[in-house]
Amino acid sequence: MENTITITVIDREEKEHTLEAPTDMNMNLMEVCKSYELPVKGTCGGMALCSTCHCYIQSDHDLPEMSEDEEDMLDQAFFVDDETSRLGCQIPITQELDGLVIVLAPEAE
Repeated sequence: MENTITITVIDREEKEHTLEAPTDMNMNLMEVCKSYELPVKGTCGGMALCSTCHCYIQSDHDLPEMSEDEEDMLDQAFFVDDETSRLGCQIPITQELDGLVIVLAPEAE
């Protein structure tokens, strides 16, 4: 389908999931993961006010610039990798993300 992309998500048990994500529904990465019932809480509902959708970008995709709110939240999060950490709620699903590969960050203890 032309309005669908493929995203690979590696969960916390290192199991790989291939997800199909619609590009015409104004969804973000966190919402797609939740729709597949992956262990992404998205407690704040996508407002960059928590880090329960924290992930590591593994593929070489041009992502939207990180907002100040996202940077502030990642400054408080656990297990942050300065090079690859992002909040899934802040990454809108677009055609340009076809083939994206992410790893879910460990949950805070």
